[in-house]
Amino acid sequence: MNVNSARGSLSAAFACVLVGGSFTANSLLGEYPYAGGQFLRYGFAFLLLIPLVGRGAMAAVRRLEPRQWARLCLLAAVGMVGFNLAVLAAERTAEPAVPGVLVGCAPVVVAVLVPLLDGRRPRRIVLYGALLVAAGAFTVQGWGRTDTAGIAFSVCALLGEVGFAVIAVPLLRPLGPRLLTAVVCAVAAAESALVGLLADGGDWLRVPDTTETLVLLWQAVVVTVVGFICWYLGVQRIGAERATLFSGLIPVAAACTAPLVGAGGYGAAQAAGSALVAAGVALGAGAFGGRGARRPAGGGAPTGGRDGTRARLGSVPRGGRPGGDGGH
Repeated sequence: MNVNSARGSLSAAFACVLVGGSFTANSLLGEYPYAGGQFLRYGFAFLLLIPLVGRGAMAAVRRLEPRQWARLCLLAAVGMVGFNLAVLAAERTAEPAVPGVLVGCAPVVVAVLVPLLDGRRPRRIVLYGALLVAAGAFTVQGWGRTDTAGIAFSVCALLGEVGFAVIAVPLLRPLGPRLLTAVVCAVAAAESALVGLLADGGDWLRVPDTTETLVLLWQAVVVTVVGFICWYLGVQRIGAERATLFSGLIPVAAACTAPLVGAGGYGAAQAAGSALVAAGVALGAGAFGGRGARRPAGGGAPTGGRDGTRARLGSVPRGGRPGGDGGH
């Protein structure tokens, strides 16, 4: 593993640990309107990101074509607003472990879907690693009570997790991780406000109390600004297939932090599941001597489109993107 791959792996792993910790924090937001909370989270994150996007950001945004704006709206709707709505809906009739286990299958779906969309066969070593990661996620969380609706919404959450990685890949070249995070947060804030107005009317937003304020600040500053940038840096450097392997760390981080708020414990099952996740990530990354997932090719120019935005799903070239990432 070279330095670029190591940095990408660390970025993706760190992002998933932050997201896993946010699941524990979310338990403290049970009484706050969902859409209003998402609006505050993504809106505040967007404001924080404005100074970080670097020179040329507005020019890069103006160069986006209608189909790219449509992809941004789809990314926000599926991978952010829709994902969180699906988890919330699933937990109304299912125990939290159910959507957690289904979302833990995302590495398997991505390991199959990304190569097929890229015109190549799935790599066995990555698929085996993804299956280990999914098994580890199941071991950490177990299975819980559910019904048909709970399973259906959990599958929607799985699709949202997959979409968050796959839909974004062609947008990384023209925008870069920082600017992509900023723009998609602005879109997600607008979509959250629309959902809130349609679903809750005038009750969609209220002033949060002290605990809710701290949790929303954590979600906006740490999970969204830091976590999303790290995630897309990871996807950019090592590709969606390998980056999504690290999503197995989400239930592990959630299990580790749950005791802090009295929402669970960390025992033998969690330790065994954590070991499976670690083994799956290492196997898929090629740490055991396999070839692992295809690494991003620095010189592979994308084809199609007058601005060259049709990047390969498995990799995103680092060079030549206008603005957005400030030189990373």
